[in-house]
Order: sequence, then C-alpha cells, then structure tokens
Amino acid sequence: MPGPSRLIALLAALLAASSARSQPAPSAPALIPMPLQLEVVGGPPFVFTSRTPLVVEPGDAEARRVAGLLVEVLRTSDEGAPPVVEAETTTPSVRLLTQSTRDDLGAEGYQLSVSAQGVTLTAAAPAGLFYGVQTLRQLMPPRVEYTAARHRPLAVPAVEVTDRPRFAWRGMMLDVARHFFGVEDVERVVDLMALYKLNRLHLHLSDDQGWRIEIPGRPALTEVGGRTEVGGGPGGFYTTSDYDRIVRYAAERFVTVVPEVDLPGHTNAALASVPELNCDGVAPEPYTGIRVGFSSVCVDREATYAFVDDVVRELAARTPGDEVHLGGDEVRELPPTDYARFVARAQAIVRRHGKRFVGWDEVAEVDLAPGATVQVWRPQLASTGQAVRRAVDAGARVVLSPSDRIYLDMKADSSMVLGLTWAGLNGVRDAYDWEPVGMVEGVPETAIRGVEAPLWTETVGTVRDVEFMAFPRLAGVAEVGWSPRAGRSWDEYRLRLAQHGPRWTALGVSFFRSPEVPWPLGGVE
Repeated sequence: MPGPSRLIALLAALLAASSARSQPAPSAPALIPMPLQLEVVGGPPFVFTSRTPLVVEPGDAEARRVAGLLVEVLRTSDEGAPPVVEAETTTPSVRLLTQSTRDDLGAEGYQLSVSAQGVTLTAAAPAGLFYGVQTLRQLMPPRVEYTAARHRPLAVPAVEVTDRPRFAWRGMMLDVARHFFGVEDVERVVDLMALYKLNRLHLHLSDDQGWRIEIPGRPALTEVGGRTEVGGGPGGFYTTSDYDRIVRYAAERFVTVVPEVDLPGHTNAALASVPELNCDGVAPEPYTGIRVGFSSVCVDREATYAFVDDVVRELAARTPGDEVHLGGDEVRELPPTDYARFVARAQAIVRRHGKRFVGWDEVAEVDLAPGATVQVWRPQLASTGQAVRRAVDAGARVVLSPSDRIYLDMKADSSMVLGLTWAGLNGVRDAYDWEPVGMVEGVPETAIRGVEAPLWTETVGTVRDVEFMAFPRLAGVAEVGWSPRAGRSWDEYRLRLAQHGPRWTALGVSFFRSPEVPWPLGGVE
C-alpha cells in the first residue's frame, strides 16, 4: 500500500486530470462564411485598444486603404482611432501584408494569425486583405459595431485561419425599379454585403414601374419613367454622378456593380418615356401595379436598337465590371423568332462596348456568344435545364439564383407581412441547405460562376424592409457561395447564425427573427 505522500500525490494527479477533462475545449468562433481552415489555438486573446497600431508595408497604398476601413470599424465615439503606420513596432500590432507570390490564396484568399502578441493578415491581393479584415471584425465582440460601445478594449480569440472562396460570383440583386432606393440606402446594402464577403451588387435599374438611371441625350427616360413606382409613390432615379458614387463606394469594398436594364420585356416605363420604342409610336400610360409579361419594345424598329446602344454605351462607360445585364425574362408578347433576333442584336451591342452579356435563363433558349452568363432562376423546369446545358456547351457560364431557394422577396414563413409566395416559402434553412452543383443537371462546377440572391421589391419600400427580407437569409447565401460543400451542416450553421443576431442589433439591422434559429437572449456584449 502506498504511503501517505504517495496517496496525496496520486489524488492530486487524479483531481488535475478530472479538472482538465471538465474544462471545455475552446469553441470555434461563429464566423460566416465558415473559412476553408480554422484552428482555435487557445491561450490568451489579442486585445485591441485605441493605441494598437495597424502596420502596412511602405508604399502599399491598397493595404493602407484597407487598414483605413478597419480603423473606421474601431474608431470610438470620441474620435479615438488606432494609427496606421509603415514601420515595424515592438508593441502588439496588427500587420497587413500583401504577398503577391501567395498563389495558394488566389485573388480573394487570406491567411490570418491571431495570438496575444499580435495579428498578422497576409493576402496575395488587396481583396484578400479586405476579406481577412471582415473575418477579424467578426472575431471581435458584437459591440464593435456600435460606436458608443467601443470604449472598452476588444478581445480577439487566438486563431489560425486560411481561407479562400469556392465561387468567384457571390451576389445580391436589388430591384430599385419597382421601388426606388436612394444612394445612401444602396451604400448601406453594400456595407452589409461586404461584411459577409459578397462581391456582386446586381442593380435592377428598369422595369415596367420605373426607369432609374440617367442616360445623357435621353432625358425623357427619367423625366417620365423616373417619376413612378409600385403603388403610385414618387419614384426617383440616379443621376450619372449618383451612379458613379455607388460604383465607387462598392469598388472600395470590393463589390462589383452589375447594372441591369431589362429588355425586351418589363419595359413599360421606357415605352411610356420614348414613344418610338412602341410599334405604333404611341406611348402607353405609366404603370404602378405588379403584373408582369405585358410589355415589349418593338423589335422591328431600328430606333429600338439605337436606344439599346445609347443605354449600353452609357452603362459600359460608367461600370468598371465586365458585365452588363439585359434581362430577357418573361417576354410573353413576342414570338420566339422575334425574341431570338432581339437577343442576338442586343448581346452584339454589349460586346461592341467591351462588356460581357448577362441575361436571365430565358436567354439560354437562343444562341449565345461564348463568354455570356446565364442567370438561372427556374432550375426546376426541364426546359430550363435543356437550354442551359446547350448554352454551357457553346461556352456560356452560369450564375444560380433558384427562385424557390434564394429569392429574398419570398416570405420566409407565413407570419411575414412583407413578401410574396408564388415561389413558395423560402425559409432560412431553404436559403442555406442546398448545393449549387447539380442544381441544373449536367452543368459541371467549372461552368458555375457562383450564386446570387435576388430581392424584388413589389412589397419592399424602405431600406429597413430590404434588411428585414435579406437577413438572416443572405448570410446563408454568402456561405453557400464562399465555403466548401464538405462540412456545411444546417444543424451547426443555425447555431453560428444565431450569434450574429447581437451583431445585427448593434448595427441597427432590421432582421427577421426566424423561429428556425435559436436566437440568444440578452443584449449586445
């Protein structure tokens, strides 16, 4: 039998082992989208203060600019803000490094290392630095989103992250035609998109109810078409300087604007503004309802193609992205041969102005030039699948926007006052728990550019309404577009998603508290 000292030592060892077993392992942070690789290192966190320097390499202007965006997140209500410096420092710091040789990270990937001694963020390109900053931001407590609550130090858990996106196109479409949203509203949407690493803002700039973009030399478009919206509201439009501001603001956050002018259908606002677009030369009355499919430009008139050329030329000149979207959906007033003839000429105009043609999945039913993109909103239709496969075989690529999954204008459940139901109830799980590959049978992953969640605005009249319809579902779309399929689980994701409720509360986001998600009780910590 062991002596007393041996017994005491043995008991101490058993107690220590029991205590170690009872200590929970460090839990993974509630990051959305989930990174490619995430390791919780453990140990003490890194602590931000208003004096923590942000270090960039000398002469790296883009790293300095991205660091400036992080400064705005950290700036306190008394204007205290961490400095951005170009010199090494011995104090705990945040280093933003651009290493163009990091081919493993791609244009949007990053590596993030956090310990008590400091933070190092490395990327091959500026976009990767920006997305790494968004991850760092999500690692901070939610109160960082509320300026008045930044007076306390901000602890960031010790982690190692290596990350890059699955798909290049991760987007949201905002319909500003049925209801108009001002420049600051659109900027608000861009900010919320960027937090979740979304990088395409598709602006639906025209429809039957309104024309929203100034086209020099075509003043009637905004004088007539810009004054209406669903329900008879005042409408509105973007001047060229407004549009330039939106494009610039989005680009600063690595969001590419994809402008859409819907043609040849969904055109009543244009027809009411420009009589020569009508086959009889007579402008119809403005329209403020929500019925679709009743309008079309006259495809036999050369004036129509002169109009398309004017519009595309202006959009192409003001949009640095590669794409111009010309709609092409729900054209019920044209026979197939006339529709095909219009799409052929329209996509040629887009190419002539140096852009790539994008259209809704109806355009796949006609011959498309290589490099075109088909935005699939009806994947459940056999005819859609056949047409899209043919287009892909001819060199087109695909963006997936399944209406029965990620149309954000659909009600999330029957309790919602806003929204429609023609595509069903698109719940939070519906928006997350699906796989892009196989959505259109026979279309390989190499042909899929990504995913995009449209928000049509028949029932959505304010930016608060936009937020309510988009969140929390848009976060799930972001993860589908960014994160690898392996490892994605609804049961795990809904727990992570719940932890973003306090962050949205701090940001002032009007989000839908879906019963599918176990939202935490209490306030913002």
